[in-house]
Amino acid sequence: MTDLKASKEQKYDRQLRLWGDHGQEALENAHVCLINATASGTEILKNLVLPGIGAFTLVDGHKVSGEDVGNNFFLSNNSIGKNRAQAATELLQELNGDVSGNFVEESPDQLLDNDPEFFHRFSLVISVQLPESTYLRLSTVLWEAGVPFLVCRTYGLVGYMRLAVKEHTVVESHPDNALEDLRLDQPFTELKNHIESYDLDNMKKKDHNHTPWIIVVAKYLEKWYSEHNSELPKNYKEKEAFRQLVREGMLKNESGTPEDEENFEEAIKNVNTVLNPTKISSAVEDIFNMEQCENITSQSPSFWVMARGVRDFVRNKGSGNLPVRGIIPDMIADSDKFIKLQNVYREKAMKDATIVSKHIESLLHSVGKTPESISEQEIKLFCKNAAFLRVVRCRSLVDEYSVDAFNKDEITSCMGCPDSEMVLYLMLRSVERFYQQHSRYPGVYNYQVEEDINKLKLCVNSLLLEYSLNVNVKDDYIHEFCRYGAAEPHTVAAFLGGTAAQEAIKIITHQFVPFNNTFIYNAMAQTSATFQL
Repeated sequence: MTDLKASKEQKYDRQLRLWGDHGQEALENAHVCLINATASGTEILKNLVLPGIGAFTLVDGHKVSGEDVGNNFFLSNNSIGKNRAQAATELLQELNGDVSGNFVEESPDQLLDNDPEFFHRFSLVISVQLPESTYLRLSTVLWEAGVPFLVCRTYGLVGYMRLAVKEHTVVESHPDNALEDLRLDQPFTELKNHIESYDLDNMKKKDHNHTPWIIVVAKYLEKWYSEHNSELPKNYKEKEAFRQLVREGMLKNESGTPEDEENFEEAIKNVNTVLNPTKISSAVEDIFNMEQCENITSQSPSFWVMARGVRDFVRNKGSGNLPVRGIIPDMIADSDKFIKLQNVYREKAMKDATIVSKHIESLLHSVGKTPESISEQEIKLFCKNAAFLRVVRCRSLVDEYSVDAFNKDEITSCMGCPDSEMVLYLMLRSVERFYQQHSRYPGVYNYQVEEDINKLKLCVNSLLLEYSLNVNVKDDYIHEFCRYGAAEPHTVAAFLGGTAAQEAIKIITHQFVPFNNTFIYNAMAQTSATFQL
């Protein structure tokens, strides 16, 4: 067992650094359904198979054609005539022996007709190159079952994704440039006592040089408070004055020049961020105020039980603050001093998590569940990341396509720029309308391109009229989409494959924040955009 674990750690080393053992475990327990083994579809699966997704099931009723072989690395000439799901599954499984690959030689429409509950069993369903009518049917089934659905399409030099999930909760959102949780403006009792144990004015040079910069800032903050009515430095001028106060505390040599004290330089460098007031973000406050947090039942997911436990902590023992995160940054300091300071924060974090655990235990008991329903490890992880909780709620595709619920304002505002990526969304909707009317996409036959331009223009105008959109779509886009002929260039498919797999991993691991809810990639301009439609 130890050898197996070591082998996995070596194999998945880089990704384990991103999402940890628990993230990898979630990935290995997931079963993803992918519909259609096109170039985009197999690129998505490749990027899920390599990091070790537990299992995938490919659904595809098509036979492999020469065109498939021309743009899909996971199909060969020997595959022509075989079922596309079977042929792609065989080659994809060669990438990673840890992954279980399955295939179904039926179209999604057949499955929806005969066994719609087939799709309920998956962690995530991804569709690729499906006609609009089919993915709308499928989206209704998955929405009602609470299964996340990711719609993907490569159309010429355009990539499109639409995520449909009722509620997706994120504990580890991994925000960029997150502020440290040091509580220097509101030090807890143990931190206060630790700070008081230092006397910078009567220290030996060696100790002065190796005092952690957090202590340095805290000590000079006490001096600042005594002269500024116990208020933090707020603006640039006040923060610069505080930096000068710290500079003046540096040891001087015989000529009166400040010594080169790197810990003090670190303190000065960190003033701008470390002296921000400790407070709860509006995003987390919104979570605390949501109905799911207020009304805990036996059906409440663990996320909401833990959110309520943290909220109860904040409103009681936490005195308005979240549990202490319990980590401090690396810094220039004597090892013994650094470890002692680190332990002050770590022990406070453990105490706070224990109090939160008691709140959660009480909540679980009140709804008839055992305390073991949520592990201690889960609670500690939740407390550590409480400042960064996120909840993503997408609109359903039914709402997006409904004339009454259509997000007209978002489209109109974006179309103020006629070359916004939004125009590509309108064109994708229009080519689907063309498909409904003609059972083919525009421009798939070269000899009909000119004729199809006029037909597609009618589809664009009817779409704009139906949704009362007073916007202009330039003829250049209509011509371009006819020239695409619904082709799936591998370069665009590969980009979409990487992007879609990244979003799929976010959904599966509940780490990082997925987009909400529409993503458009413009390969012509090398730009992308997200919209809430």
